[in-house]
Amino acid sequence: MNGTVARLTVRTVLGRRRALLLLILPGVLLLLSVLVRLTAGSDPDITVGVLGAFALAVVVPLLGLIAGTGAIGPEIDDGSIVYLLSKPLSRQTIATTKVVVAFAIVTVFAALPVLVAGLVLSGFEDRLAVGFAAAALLAGAGYVALFLLLSIVTRNAVVIGLIYALVWEGLIGGFVPGAQALSVLQWAGSVTRAIVGERADALDVTAAVSAPVGVSLLVVLVVGATVLSGQRLRSLRLTGDE
Repeated sequence: MNGTVARLTVRTVLGRRRALLLLILPGVLLLLSVLVRLTAGSDPDITVGVLGAFALAVVVPLLGLIAGTGAIGPEIDDGSIVYLLSKPLSRQTIATTKVVVAFAIVTVFAALPVLVAGLVLSGFEDRLAVGFAAAALLAGAGYVALFLLLSIVTRNAVVIGLIYALVWEGLIGGFVPGAQALSVLQWAGSVTRAIVGERADALDVTAAVSAPVGVSLLVVLVVGATVLSGQRLRSLRLTGDE
């Protein structure tokens, strides 16, 4: 970790229109949760639907995309990454710091709102709020590391990331059996299923892999993507071109 890089990253991610998007998505989730609770009361099945189909499948990936690409993408696009790379700093330290900062931002704007939304919807019933919040936390780590790497590899990271988040995770990874095992959403969902426990089947809390496998794959993704990001930064020329 490097304090200077961390401060610059926070300023970049929370600046301009990104801060607004970071607020709108969890705001919609919380507003929806309040409306559902007022109209339908406390219903575990509805809670699973809102937190699973909307929070985990839409809000968390999109916030991970905003934070992950925003942590370094703008610096590459405007060429200011040149000044950072010219400093006597390890490229791996730069990449790791940016992943950690992006993860912290996703924790605040995604995982915590998911926890609050779950508590609003059904309190501590069946441990759904805690289970989905834990999944949001782990999925957020995977998404920011993946999307930050994508930002270094290509200047079309946002477009590719949107396709991945909405098409692969939301559609293909959610319904195609073979693809489910390669879904960050499914890996994180395995933790929700483990926390909910014996009521998981009755509430239709599903996952394509077991919790140990899901957590292991997420760790491999986060560590691997972070290391690769550092290596890719080493290959960047100081002109800003790859």
